[in-house]
Amino acid sequence: MSTFSTSPISCHEAGLTPTSALDLETSGLHLDKMAPTRESAFVHAIASAGVAFAVTRSCAEGTSTICGCDSHHKGPPGDGWKWGGCSEDADFGVLVSREFADARENRPDARSAMNRHNNEAGRTTILDHMHLKCKCHGLSGSCEVKTCWWAQPDFRAIGDYLKDKYDSASEMVVEKHRESRGWVETLRAKYALFKPPTERDLVYYENSPNFCEPNPETGSFGTRDRTCNVTSHGIDGCDLLCCGRGHNTRTEKRKEKCHCIFHWCCYVSCQECVRVYDVHTCK
Repeated sequence: MSTFSTSPISCHEAGLTPTSALDLETSGLHLDKMAPTRESAFVHAIASAGVAFAVTRSCAEGTSTICGCDSHHKGPPGDGWKWGGCSEDADFGVLVSREFADARENRPDARSAMNRHNNEAGRTTILDHMHLKCKCHGLSGSCEVKTCWWAQPDFRAIGDYLKDKYDSASEMVVEKHRESRGWVETLRAKYALFKPPTERDLVYYENSPNFCEPNPETGSFGTRDRTCNVTSHGIDGCDLLCCGRGHNTRTEKRKEKCHCIFHWCCYVSCQECVRVYDVHTCK
């Protein structure tokens, strides 16, 4: 997953891929064993979003027999276009995701409350990013008729959006209340001066472990031998990504196409050049 490619967190620590989102038991996520940190909040959100995304796409492609296109067009057509194609039924995908991902989150404790909130935040991201996709019809590429339909965004955009939510996740505290069914744990924002989290924000109530060093208990691989950017002052820079340990530099030769020429008609011929690059890795 490219979302955390420049972060101290290794994607292998989560084990999440777009194809594994529908199988939380075998994807390697071990959601029930993850500490209630902001990393866990992100994994729950993107896994829940992945289920909704995959189900919605499957319905639109006709590979599922229990669903299809969204026949509710959510408004009249606009000026110069009409409804057509197959609108993706994200509402159905969200419904399935809610039944699937929240099935085990029915305990009256803080962890279930956190997981339910983050699952819903992930699903809401799908709904918020639905957009019109259009196609022109006419002779010689003209747009005499334009048909449009509702489509999901690229899933990478969902991941990038949730990464921003991860960066700004709200820290919570656990409160216990006595109710008729017994003790119930709820979450409250730790800092009252800050704006309370909305349904679109991620929440957590334990600080993250140190991802700089390997830790079998947390699943961290550390950042040794990770490639870093020597010119960056951000999280991908060698100073931050290497956690102050410094970095090594080696030269690497790469074969690349160069001096390409277009020939009429119609092909491109290129030479092969060997270029030398500096590669920086964390100590």
